[in-house]
Amino acid sequence: MSARYRLQQGLRALGAWLRPVEDAEAAQYLTPDLFALYCQMRRSERQHSLRVLRGVLQAGYTHPDVLVAALLHDVGKIRTRFWLWEKVLVVLVKAFFPALYWRWGSGLAQSWRRPFAVSVQHPAWGAEMVAAAGGPPLAVELIRRHQEALIAPPQTETDRLLCALQIVDNQN
Repeated sequence: MSARYRLQQGLRALGAWLRPVEDAEAAQYLTPDLFALYCQMRRSERQHSLRVLRGVLQAGYTHPDVLVAALLHDVGKIRTRFWLWEKVLVVLVKAFFPALYWRWGSGLAQSWRRPFAVSVQHPAWGAEMVAAAGGPPLAVELIRRHQEALIAPPQTETDRLLCALQIVDNQN
């Protein structure tokens, strides 16, 4: 992702408090327990999730599980705080020192390594949370894999849905 894109993303996050969040739109696609998880996300993350949902729908995907995944793919970030300046640091380290990013992110979410752990591990954390809240298995898998690089063109329906989710997530 380009520096320009990341700058726009940061400015959107800073201005998140100015824009309304259409949480009722999310409630249409989530069970009450999953909606309760969604509501725990930061305002900027909920706005991002709604943009991903809308993008997935605009791309023609209507499978209920990919819509759940669109809304909850970043819910694992609620496990611990993740400040904007930490996101910037993580993006820079990932871009310039990817081996360090993965090493630092693979440990416990403590001390100075916490933001790296959040970035690397939030898909697994989110998948656990959604599964515990009764989320559909396919949505859980899509959330768990949403940052996984697909090596080959998608061959299965799951991989096609994952690819669509990733494309829209990366655009938003």
